[in-house]
Amino acid sequence: MQTRSEVAPLEPRTLPNPGIGQCMIGEEETNLVNQVMKSGLIFRYYGLKPEDRPALADTFEREFCEMMGVKYGLAVTSGTAALECALAALGVGPGDEVIVPVWSWISCVSSIVRVGGTPVLADVDESMTIPASEIERLATDKTKAVLLVHFQGVACDLDAIMEVCRSRGILVLEDCASSVGASHKGRRIGSIADIGIYSFQFMKVMTSGEGGMVVTNDPKLYERAVRMHDVGQVRPAHAAHIEPTEISFFGSNYRMTELTAAVGLAQLRKLDSMIAKTRHSYHRLAEKVCHLPGVSERTMADPEGNLGIEMYLRLPTAEHADKVTAELKRLGIPCAQRTGTYAQYAREYIVKRQAHHPEASPFKDVKDWPAPGYRREDFPRLNDIVPRCVVLPIGVLYTDEDIDFIAAGFQRAHALAGVG
Repeated sequence: MQTRSEVAPLEPRTLPNPGIGQCMIGEEETNLVNQVMKSGLIFRYYGLKPEDRPALADTFEREFCEMMGVKYGLAVTSGTAALECALAALGVGPGDEVIVPVWSWISCVSSIVRVGGTPVLADVDESMTIPASEIERLATDKTKAVLLVHFQGVACDLDAIMEVCRSRGILVLEDCASSVGASHKGRRIGSIADIGIYSFQFMKVMTSGEGGMVVTNDPKLYERAVRMHDVGQVRPAHAAHIEPTEISFFGSNYRMTELTAAVGLAQLRKLDSMIAKTRHSYHRLAEKVCHLPGVSERTMADPEGNLGIEMYLRLPTAEHADKVTAELKRLGIPCAQRTGTYAQYAREYIVKRQAHHPEASPFKDVKDWPAPGYRREDFPRLNDIVPRCVVLPIGVLYTDEDIDFIAAGFQRAHALAGVG
């Protein structure tokens, strides 16, 4: 082990913003937004004149489906809206349980409650996603669906998960919010299970500020999602793709505007080039840091499908991770132990079992709270893995020189922390 005096010095420097789509907003987005403003057609379904035909949301849906390899796409206002539409499409409601990872964004849990279901929290493994064994452990006769979260560019083990769910008659929703464009064994995620969703929020891989998409190959699920997003109706723009057969029901209003679609379409057309850049940088960095003693890269069911937008590195102890993180931050290298994700058992709405109305909480009749399955001690793998992680975001603007600096910084921090 090197002493502090033997570790090569390294001076701090300023790196580019570590974002992806947000860093690539430019002339293409401006041109399409200007096109919408000049036309005056900012609402996707009609304009002032009978002959007005807004087209960008339709085009966005079509091109998105073509890229993802799926039949039907529905543009909505956010990833959260997409989750609610997808869960409604699957028929989730009161009395239904939905298995969801404990390590996830707020909306993954709140959307289940919003449609009347009960979230069942699942532990994660070293991939930071739900393993099939957790679904087998948690599934009951009340389990309606599993909400998978493909986490930060890496797909779940879909083969194993789909085998378990199909054998039990459990529906599967793919949450691709943080992994737009990732793939699993040659197929884009979101297109593999019953239904999938994406987010285009500002911090996501591609962005329209806010926005989301629901995709499916099932015409009935598509129709139900359409009805949920547009106060229960199916307008001609969507009826052109299917023959509506479902009974109308109370929906909400999650319609995407032409302005949002303009930005989303421009970003979609840049997606593959952005992914190629982050994957190149990821592999370059991995070659320099993943072999270091005591360092373990997150596991992946399909490494080739990884977007390369974040590198999760596990160290032997939380103390090692804290020391490495501190040195990286001193050097100006963006890093964290988590990025926009939280242990859901610690969120206030779980701790206090809150909903918008006391009777709307799925936990209102549970006497002893927190109940088993919603306590910190129920998630041993998560609580072991996360404190030992160092997370390195990989921005689309990073050059090879930037990646080499990050690698040198990690190597220095690794040595100073005495890892290995």
